[in-house]
Amino acid sequence: MTPLIARRLVQLPIILAVIFIVTFSLAWVVPGNPLERPEGQRPPIEVQEAMARQYNLDSPWRFMKGYLAGVLLHGDLGPSLYYRDMRVGEIIGAALPVSAALGVGAMLFGLVLGLGAGAIGALRPGTALDLSSMLVALVGVSLPAFVTGAVLLAVFCGLLRWFPMQMWEWPGTAVWTGQWWADSGQMLYRMVLPAVTLGLAPAAYIARLVRMGLADVMNSDYVRTARAKGLPEYRVVLGHAMKVAFLPVLSFLGPAAAAVMTGSFVVEKVFAIPGLGEHFVRAVQNKDQFLILGLVLVYSTILVLFNLLVDVAYAWVDPRIELA
Repeated sequence: MTPLIARRLVQLPIILAVIFIVTFSLAWVVPGNPLERPEGQRPPIEVQEAMARQYNLDSPWRFMKGYLAGVLLHGDLGPSLYYRDMRVGEIIGAALPVSAALGVGAMLFGLVLGLGAGAIGALRPGTALDLSSMLVALVGVSLPAFVTGAVLLAVFCGLLRWFPMQMWEWPGTAVWTGQWWADSGQMLYRMVLPAVTLGLAPAAYIARLVRMGLADVMNSDYVRTARAKGLPEYRVVLGHAMKVAFLPVLSFLGPAAAAVMTGSFVVEKVFAIPGLGEHFVRAVQNKDQFLILGLVLVYSTILVLFNLLVDVAYAWVDPRIELA
């Protein structure tokens, strides 16, 4: 296991470097003026030239050199060209916990619903419970997030009034001060519907993977041997069959967890959550190169680390798997 971790840690900067170069090239050639104000107004030519020299926007090579020097030597992701007087590190530092909280809730919901529905379908094939669980999986895969979110808002906020229509009560600059953490109970309460919306798709995929894997494993020789030894059925399922059936789910959890932990553009937009997704969309729209690069580096690092955790978890779930 140690050689695997060492090899992945060596690969990490290489992967991030490739992603950085590709992202930088695409961000540089996208049409638009990063110095243009949100209202569509541009500063005078003299001011634009001075700002371009200040941020090295007049030369891609000087921009890349200055940006990499700031990141590697000082850990500074640079200033935001859209959010004036703010650094990219401050923006990500405030928005990442919001998206991470949403992602944790979505993954917990997806795991509980997916494992439960998949296990029921595998252990009770052809029953009403099996059909109901697969129907939930089909709905989760088929419906896009903006439709699910809109329906949940209409039903639970508009019709039943169980949740407030304004799902996030700290709009604007208040999020940067950390006020969203002041009342964690309210935050969790307001995260229920977004987490369900974001977690439905992972739950559907997990349910299908568990159902197929568990149904196949339950007919294997070692499961019949465990039953012949007189083990209770729950120990046969949880202690023997589920470990093997869970391996395909582990492969799916790496990229899925990274995606939901960093938030969803659509879900954050529907529920007005000031997470990373909202800032990424605005950064692209306004050609904020510093913010685009910072967000992509964060996304990429989280994705690579989650894939590493998945590989390590393989050996923990099934010790027979050797990771060289």
